[in-house]
Amino acid sequence: MQTESGANPRLSIVIPAYNEELRLPSSLREVAAFVESQPYPIEVIIVDNNSTDQTRSIAEAFAAANPYMRVLFEGRQGKGAAIRTGMLAARGAYRFICDADLSMPITQVTRFLPPQLEGYDIAIGSREAPGAVRYDEPWYRHLMGRVFNTIVRLFAVPGFQDTQCGFKMFTAAAAEELFPLQTMDGWSFDVELLHIALRRGRRIVEVPIDWYYRENTRIHPLRDSIAMFREVFRIRANSRRGLYDRR
Repeated sequence: MQTESGANPRLSIVIPAYNEELRLPSSLREVAAFVESQPYPIEVIIVDNNSTDQTRSIAEAFAAANPYMRVLFEGRQGKGAAIRTGMLAARGAYRFICDADLSMPITQVTRFLPPQLEGYDIAIGSREAPGAVRYDEPWYRHLMGRVFNTIVRLFAVPGFQDTQCGFKMFTAAAAEELFPLQTMDGWSFDVELLHIALRRGRRIVEVPIDWYYRENTRIHPLRDSIAMFREVFRIRANSRRGLYDRR
């Protein structure tokens, strides 16, 4: 459903996009079909993260044809930077981070919303929670994810089986409290946000999803794994310094 002028939508869908000219058209068509099938107002925010291909012009063409879509630009490189820009610009009562590859079918967003799910501040899509299903994931990617999650649980976000899935829902209040405290622009931004949320007493739940491995992933297994491990320890150091306690 289209958001009326001046009205705050029930749901904001925030899509970070860096050089996504090949995947973005089909993904935005799926998102548009979902939005138009829902009875409540939704906005879609595409954040071009300094792309060097046709990502921005594709997004702007969709936005011109669909009034509930808008395009933002974030020149600071990194998925975390793009999502922070989109989430703080969003107006929805619920704000959903959505990877551009739609490795989780967009129709499963309803699993994160009342009445199917209530009483939370952050709901994280999980490929490990009971009922979740993974499709076509290479064994080495799964192994890499489990090793990283072990580090995350030990040092930053205890108790959660899948902190790295790219699909997460925040209430407006949680988003407006947590994203101004985010310091990381890279892949570990969501670990940082979840750590801050736990430190500040926010309620987090895992939501089982169907997840499909997509080719052309942006993650470099070795290089990005090393960087993410370092960032986990940065999060711990920042926390000890009280960086996340400011208002």
